[in-house]
Amino acid sequence: MSILAIDYGKKRIGLAVCSTSIPTPLKPILTESTDEILLKISEIINEYSVSEVVIGLPLNMNDTEGEMATEVRKFASKIEKKFGLKIVFADERLTSKEAEKKLAETEKSWRKRKGKIDSAAACLILKSYLER
Repeated sequence: MSILAIDYGKKRIGLAVCSTSIPTPLKPILTESTDEILLKISEIINEYSVSEVVIGLPLNMNDTEGEMATEVRKFASKIEKKFGLKIVFADERLTSKEAEKKLAETEKSWRKRKGKIDSAAACLILKSYLER
């Protein structure tokens, strides 16, 4: 059984999966169609035998939830209803910034880093969840 981590965004959805203690980034989803997003997530759930989903919850620095957190909760509800999987929320504050910083150490091209940031952030969300 595996855990799927999702870094939800309006343009890109970062994904990572693990069945051990090491998160592996997956190709991000680059569509705004909910049906296409759920189809791709369904494929990942089947391929990796996912039993749990960790979704990054974008909290404000003062611990409040804003508009994007509401959108993430609605998205999570769709996943829970469609697949019947346990959904866990994890604080994702600053994960994209941290992912960008880590990627900059190894990848000098901004264009190449940009395509990897969301899935790297999903790895950080999953790593944080596993460490709890």
